[in-house]
Amino acid sequence: MQKIVLLGAGGHAHSCIDVIEQCKKYSIAGLIGKKEQMMSEVLGYPLLGTDEELKKISKKIKNAIISVGQIKTPKLRINLYKKAIEAGFELPIVQSPYAYVSPLAKIGEGTIIMHGAIVNANAVIGKNCILNTKCIIEHDAVVDDHCHVSTGAILNGKVFLGRGSFVGSGSVIKEKVNIGNYCVISANTFLNKSLTTGTIYKK
Repeated sequence: MQKIVLLGAGGHAHSCIDVIEQCKKYSIAGLIGKKEQMMSEVLGYPLLGTDEELKKISKKIKNAIISVGQIKTPKLRINLYKKAIEAGFELPIVQSPYAYVSPLAKIGEGTIIMHGAIVNANAVIGKNCILNTKCIIEHDAVVDDHCHVSTGAILNGKVFLGRGSFVGSGSVIKEKVNIGNYCVISANTFLNKSLTTGTIYKK
């Protein structure tokens, strides 16, 4: 198995570790965290350094995945993604063996697809996205780069989710709805109208 390093050592990293262990394609070498985390381990895996040491680490380990979560803002995930690319890492697609991704769908680099997620035919998923546990991306939907579709959320057919947006747990987006960049949709929302960039939408 190829080695992989996780960029981020918080709670979301726990779920990422489980998905990577189950897919049995990569061997986790360790995680990148904050200075104050350096003396600890995460589920038995060592902290290898901070993001200031990415170039040095990339010379030994070629694969990385962003393992910080995203709710209010995607800034940290985007910054880590840029740093990983600049350091020379490859960012593979990580897919749970318990997820279904249609062979007719397209997935961007660095995206993680968690347990029970479904991506149907002709859907397009961008780079560095989180498709969280049991979410559904229906046919012909588009999820742009750096988005987080949270647990149990449903994007119906031909939905467009703009760059850096977040869809909360259990939300349902009606078919053909267009959502602008950097929007936040709260949990358990039924959205049947389009949103402009930067909208924070609560039910």
